[in-house]
Amino acid sequence: MEDNTLPENSGKKPVTPRTDEEKQSVINRLKRIEGQVRGVQKMVEEDRYCVDTLIQISAINKALNRVGYSLMERHTHHCVASAIRKGEGEEAIDELMKVVQQFSK
Repeated sequence: MEDNTLPENSGKKPVTPRTDEEKQSVINRLKRIEGQVRGVQKMVEEDRYCVDTLIQISAINKALNRVGYSLMERHTHHCVASAIRKGEGEEAIDELMKVVQQFSK
């Protein structure tokens, strides 16, 4: 059986570091998601209706996926494209495909 897990920290650096604006955008999105998670915690504490809580959890999952796909798109355009230009595309594509597989689970 093939191991498709990725290391928690590869130790690699981005080819093109994120701009301050890009970082702030991702951080703001994650802070909104964090607020949504706190809201779900409060819903559980208040014994709110299960379906309402599940709908909020679904919204959190979608929001996290949007952040992830945004990061994946940037990675593809910068890191993977750079590796291809340098003739190192196979490894970068294999790594990207593992990430796509993780996202698809």
